[in-house]
Formats: sequence, structure tokens, C-alpha cells
Amino acid sequence: MTSIDFLKRLERTANRMSRREKQLLQVLLDVVILMGAAACAYLLRLGFGHQFNLNQITMIVVAPVIAIPVFVRLGLYRAVLRYLPERALLTIFRAVVLATLVWTAVAFFTGSYGGDGVPRTIPFLYGMLAFVTVSLSRFTAKWLLLHAPAKRNLRRTLIYGAGKTGTQLARALADAEEANVLGFVDDDREMHGRDIGGIRVYSPKQLEGVVTNLGIEEIILSIPAASSSTKLKIAAQLSRLPVTVRALPYRSSGTNTGRFDASSLEKLDISELIGRSMIPPDQSLIESVIRGRRILITGAGGSIGSQLARLVDANGPREVILVDSSEYALFEVSRTLTNAGQCYPVHRQLGSVVNERFVRRLMEQNRIDVVFHAAAYKHVHLVEQNVREGIRNNIFGTEVVARVAFESGVDKFVFISTDKAVNPTSVMGATKRMGELIVRRYADEAEEKGTGQDFLAVRFGNVIGSSGSVIPLFTRQIEAGGPVTVTDRHVTRYFMAISEAVELIVQSAALSRGGETFLLDMGEPISIYELARDMIALSGRRVRDEANPDGDIEIEIIGLRPGEKLHEELWYDTGSTIPTRHPKIMMAKRLTNAHLGIDDILSGLRKGLEEKDETELRSFLLEETARLNRAHLDGRDSRVIPLASAAKLSGR
Repeated sequence: MTSIDFLKRLERTANRMSRREKQLLQVLLDVVILMGAAACAYLLRLGFGHQFNLNQITMIVVAPVIAIPVFVRLGLYRAVLRYLPERALLTIFRAVVLATLVWTAVAFFTGSYGGDGVPRTIPFLYGMLAFVTVSLSRFTAKWLLLHAPAKRNLRRTLIYGAGKTGTQLARALADAEEANVLGFVDDDREMHGRDIGGIRVYSPKQLEGVVTNLGIEEIILSIPAASSSTKLKIAAQLSRLPVTVRALPYRSSGTNTGRFDASSLEKLDISELIGRSMIPPDQSLIESVIRGRRILITGAGGSIGSQLARLVDANGPREVILVDSSEYALFEVSRTLTNAGQCYPVHRQLGSVVNERFVRRLMEQNRIDVVFHAAAYKHVHLVEQNVREGIRNNIFGTEVVARVAFESGVDKFVFISTDKAVNPTSVMGATKRMGELIVRRYADEAEEKGTGQDFLAVRFGNVIGSSGSVIPLFTRQIEAGGPVTVTDRHVTRYFMAISEAVELIVQSAALSRGGETFLLDMGEPISIYELARDMIALSGRRVRDEANPDGDIEIEIIGLRPGEKLHEELWYDTGSTIPTRHPKIMMAKRLTNAHLGIDDILSGLRKGLEEKDETELRSFLLEETARLNRAHLDGRDSRVIPLASAAKLSGR
């Protein structure tokens, strides 16, 4: 048998043995080693031709009887040999010294010490030989197991996260022979030092030493339940180590099924760190909205619209109409639809949602069943500089699409809203709030006339990686060497993956009975300043500030821009939400009759678009939005509250 064959057989045998069987094997090996050490001590002292007497044979046999309980007490059999650290030598030394002292004391009190029993130099020789042989046996076993051929070419890996997902991942990697998992790292103190499936759990404080001692080549993040800020901090810590860092995607099916494909592990990406562990979508809800139906998506070339188009494409629509004012965006999104033209017809329509004739022709000629209205100008500071066009597109475009959808008998109308619509301080936020009220107005009319149509709004925060979002901006600034620009040191924002947001939008549509504003659970808000620091650390660079003037990249505070908030909100009152059957979809209680005054405001805005400047237009919009939001269900009817701003704007 060659040495390679021997190592392979050793590896297979070790993998087949249970933890208890391995411990028993160590005990039996130590019995042989300790008896051998005691016998060799006599031979070294008395000569190799020495004939042992009864006292000496008794003391040789007693040696392991005394030592094994000491070894057990000091934890020599709790360690996993494959991951035995060098500091175990100190524990072995203590155990051998204590066992030798007890062995010597037994010899003394039984009258065997000295003379023909245990000469005075024997305990020293025995202790020395026992320490060397016990240590050598353990570290030789470690070397053989770590250098077995089956593991030789596999990446030496740590998994950060010793929970259910991490242990399932370790088992999958071992079964697929994709990695040699040498340990877990976990923040739970109760798990430190324990072995899970024969793999040791280490504290994060030990990371640097573990990486060095075990020759770790990569660390896999497997903490799907951790908050985004926690994942960012851990990733920043790992980025300073000389290892490759990969992450289990937050969308991985393995987190729910326990089955992992090692190829799904991705190079560490900031989106994976901010993305959260997802609840699998209810496919029946999605199909109830899409399958076999004619779908119209406005703003189809945008971040949300294009992802909606891809989700619709994957769920068997009868026909799809994509609408956008950008030729390039419409062309790009149509290229990503793998089933379009083969499984269903798709129509790409260039045009504006403000053009009622264009919208009406689309609705009536195609007999639309479901409308996803995602068309909007969304960048806060740009809309602040283009108030008139923001109002025209976001408010009157929504009014046109909603009204024509109502008149054309569309089954479901879904309005894509934003957290900036809550207590808006910007034109963009106010236009989205007006859009929510327009949708509620047509929902009430559908209910009054019994048409069976559902009009709803879905409100959520920022989506990761959308055009103009902060993460791509920071990435470009870091690659350019900085500075990274942050509006305020204390600013926070909500984040969600586009794919998750879109799936929840469609599921909200399935849950709707008309008139609701659905709120998506965005998790905890993230500090943008800390996000910038963590992204700089993840790039392998250091932040340059007063505490570290020799750093690589500076973070520049530029101040909040007009219309921006320090913190965004998803609801007007934290107690005003109602849970739905989906744990990540909530519904806002209808606390206002605000939508009842929408017609007067739209009339004032129409006149203002033609007659007034943008400063007056902006003031009117924000004032009237705030007034409508104060019209609670307390007996006040927003239709009879004097519209002072409207009168002023229209010249009355």
C-alpha cells in the first residue's frame, strides 16, 4: 500500500467514525503510549537489558489508570484533532505534569518509591517521555488528516455563522468536495469551543490567529438573519484578513430547503450584505395576478419597471405591453425577457403617460387586465429643479393612467409609491403622495359603482442598485480615489433588493380588495455615513479623517440638498398599520379622507402649470399636501376646507 492510499484510507475511516468512537480510540492510544513511556523510562534509567519486577510492572500498568482521568478532567479528549491549536501543548503539559505527580505520590505512599520500585529519576523521565509522545500522537494525527489527498486541493475554509444555515452549508460543501471546512466563527459565546458535526466553533476575537494557524484561504459569510449593519461590520473586519471572502446570497434557496449549490456562493458584494434573508414568495399569489392576463407596465425601462417586466415574463402572462418614454431603456428591458415573443406577444410602446390619447388607445385596444404604474421622475434633487415637469409627469400622468384604467374596466391598478410620500418635504415626495390619493379616489369610485376593480398603492424605500442610488455612487467614488460624499453624518435610509420589492408588489396586488396602501417591511434603516465607511473598508482602503490622517479616502459631508430628509418614514403613525397574511407586507389604516379634496387641488395645479412660476407652484403643492394629510377622520371633510392656497395660485 502506498502512502497516498494509506492517507486516503485514514481519511475515510475517520469520517465514518462517530465522535464517541474517536474519543475512545484516543483513550486506548494514550493507554499504550503512557505504559510505553513508563517502561522506556525504566529502560533508560536501568539499561535496556533490565528485567522488570512485580512492583515495576504494577507501576507501569497504574500510569494510564492515573493519567486518563486527569486528561479527561483537563479536556484533552474534547478537542477535534483535525483543528487542534498549538496552544493545546500547554494543556497537554499541565495534564502530564499533574498525572506524573499523582503517579509519584502513589509510588511513595505504597512503598514503591526508590530502590527496586520507582527510582528517583524515573518520574522525570516518565513525564518527559509522556509529554513528547502524547503531543506527538495528536499533532501527527492532525497533520495526516489535514494532508489527506481528498482534501489536498480544496480551499481551507471558515464559515462565519454556526447556525442552522451555516451547518447545512458546511455539510453541503463537504458532500460536494467543494471546500475543506476547518471551523465556524460565531458571535454566540455559548457556542465557542464547541464542536458541531466535528467542526470547532471559534470566537470572532480568535479570527486572526485561526486564519494564521489553520492556513485559512477563504471565509464564507452565512448569517442570513443578521441585520444589514451587523453584516457590514463583519465584512469590514474580514476584509482586513489575507483571505477571500464569499457570501451566501440572501436569495439562496438553501436557506429554506437546506440544499445548497456551492456555485451559488458569490464574491462578497455590498448588495449581498444589505440584502436580507427573504421569505420565499407565495407563487400562487404571483400567478393569480399575472398568469393568463394582459399586463401593462408604465416606466418599464426603469429600475422597478424592468424588474417587474422580468417577473411577469417568468410567470406566463397572456400579453404584455411595455411603456416608456426612453427608447434606449425600452430596448434594453425587452432584451432581458427570455419568453417574450415565444410564449406570449409583447408590445414595446414609446410614449408619455401624460398623453391621454396615447394611454387610452393602449388600454382600449389591448383590453388590459392589470396595470403596474411605475412611470415617475424619482430623483429628489432633480425634481426640485424641475417642479413643473415633476408635477406634470408624476401627478397628472398618474391621474391620466388611473382614470383611463378605471374607465376601461382594468381589473387591478397598482401604483408604485415611496417612503418619501410620508410627510413630504420634497416635490417628488409630494407628487407621490398625491398619486396615492388619486388612486384611493378611484378605488372609492369603483367600490361605490360596484365595478369590482382594485386600485392600490405599494409604498417602500430605496432599492439596492437602482439608477442613481447611493451604492453605485459610492463605488465609483471609491474607485476614483474619493472623496466619498455624504449629505449628513446622521442621515439614514431604508434599503431593499429590487427583486424582493417587485415580488412583494405583485403579492400585494393579489392581497388587495381595493383602496389599500400597502407598506413593505424594509427592516432597520441604515446609516449612510457608516455605509460609506464600511464600503471603503471592504475595498481594502482606509478612511482618512482626524483620527487617521494617513488614510486613503476621505468622507466629505456636503449637507442635505433641497427637499431631502435626515430620516425617511414608511407610515404617518407607527400604530396605524395592519398585518396581512404575508409577514413582510403591511397595510396602512385609512386615517384620513384626504383623497376627497383631490379634485380641487388638481384644478389649482393645472392652472398653476400654465400661469405661475415654479417657486409658487412648489409652495402650493407642499402646503396642500400637508393640509390634506391633516384631514383625519374626525368629522372634518377635506372637500369643504377652504383652499386658500389654491385660490391664491389660480389668481382668485
